[in-house]
Amino acid sequence: MPDFVGAVDQGTTSTRFMVFDHGGNEVGRHQLEHEQILPQAGWVEHNPVEIWERTASVIRTAMNNLNLSASDLAALGITNQRETTVVWDKRTGRPYYNAIVWQDTRTDRIASALDRDERGQTIRRKAGLPPATYFSGGKIQWILDNVDGVREAAEAGHAIFGNTDSWLIWNLTGGSHVTDVTNASRTMLMNLETLDWDDELLGFFNIPRSMLPEIRPSSDSNGYGELDASGPLRGAVPLTGDLGDQQAATVGQVCFAPGEAKNTYGTGNFLLLNTGNELVRSENGLLTTVCYKFGDQPAVFALEGSIAVTGSAVQWLRDQLGIISGASQSESLARQVDDNGGVYFVPAFSGLFAPYWRSDARGAIVGLSRYNTNAHVARATLEAICYQSRDVADAMAQDSGVTLDVLKVDGGVTANSLCMQLQADILGVPVSRPVVAETTALGAAYAAGLATGFWKNTDELRENWNESERWQPTWDEDRRAEGYTKWHKAVERTLNWVDVD
Repeated sequence: MPDFVGAVDQGTTSTRFMVFDHGGNEVGRHQLEHEQILPQAGWVEHNPVEIWERTASVIRTAMNNLNLSASDLAALGITNQRETTVVWDKRTGRPYYNAIVWQDTRTDRIASALDRDERGQTIRRKAGLPPATYFSGGKIQWILDNVDGVREAAEAGHAIFGNTDSWLIWNLTGGSHVTDVTNASRTMLMNLETLDWDDELLGFFNIPRSMLPEIRPSSDSNGYGELDASGPLRGAVPLTGDLGDQQAATVGQVCFAPGEAKNTYGTGNFLLLNTGNELVRSENGLLTTVCYKFGDQPAVFALEGSIAVTGSAVQWLRDQLGIISGASQSESLARQVDDNGGVYFVPAFSGLFAPYWRSDARGAIVGLSRYNTNAHVARATLEAICYQSRDVADAMAQDSGVTLDVLKVDGGVTANSLCMQLQADILGVPVSRPVVAETTALGAAYAAGLATGFWKNTDELRENWNESERWQPTWDEDRRAEGYTKWHKAVERTLNWVDVD
């Protein structure tokens, strides 16, 4: 058996290819950013062709740098930014339009119309999701309704849809049109009980079923298609793992038991709680989603709290305000003050996701006085990341009855030690970071490797997990409660800012 497994991690701002050994250790990587296209307020797009070209490039470069060939890889897995929607011509492989990114809010009227009548409750019951701009279904409808010729092409069977996992699989295999259950569960179009596309839900969006990819397990020994020998790996490697990025991180954090949870800090934050084979319906603004499905085993479900803007708020400090020159500087700047000086920042740039689901919200910095400095704004930004996660953790406790005794964390923001300490303080529970912080790519590798026997079972994966650092809470309960009360006051100030029909 070959010594390594490869993973493509196609994210919101960049694409990377990583190679892991049997111990789950990173052997090497290469990463490239892609353009963020912002045609107007609330619109966020990517160029799918650029994403594919960057994906091929990072695979080739990483393999060349490691002096590896296709025969050195036991399997290949893919993980991706979920909900980001691509519609392309299956005859030519060319997209009809840019990818509409998960953060994009142009479908707010579609979502609002669904939520005004019984269709919204049907979507919640069948798909486990609220009608929201976040998910793929409304984005597909927008493309069908607004891009010339696409609806006719779809009705003729030429236009097909996929999240970026399907787009990459299509290109890697030379035309295999598939997705996995985790990505399908992010569309508002899949029935969680049947794990299949639902005709009633498709009718709500007027989407032809022929546009949709075949739904497959997240770890599939049958594979998702033959890798094109002319592709970036230049050889046959089993493509056997496919997971949406947050589910992949849950697998990478080995959260295989009901009640185990992880929080990924990236462009946004995503907290997932494993609920086992049980579908737990949220009454508190969370999503019910598929966590993973390994081969013929029953699907495992999760409760999820999705937060749109966390790490990207730090980027905003750098790119728009110019008060830091790099993301890492947010920590040193915030450490110049002992507290937030009364400043609260709610980064509702794309509205508020879980647990509020308010597309009418917009960002606000409140509590400013002449005493405040850039350091207070930087600290308030880090606290916003943590308060939004507290909102989700509290909702999970109400829905599931599970109170976290530790929070596993991963993603780029976990390199910010002050932010992780604030997270422990605001939650009141320890925060634990693993040795391998890139758990999203690792989870995709695990799914692929399980399918080919590179790893025998999830117990073997658990043995690979090791803690790198742990942060213990230091705030007393009074300080924690006071801060959280003021956070909620700040959130209230962001609501009803944009008119949504």
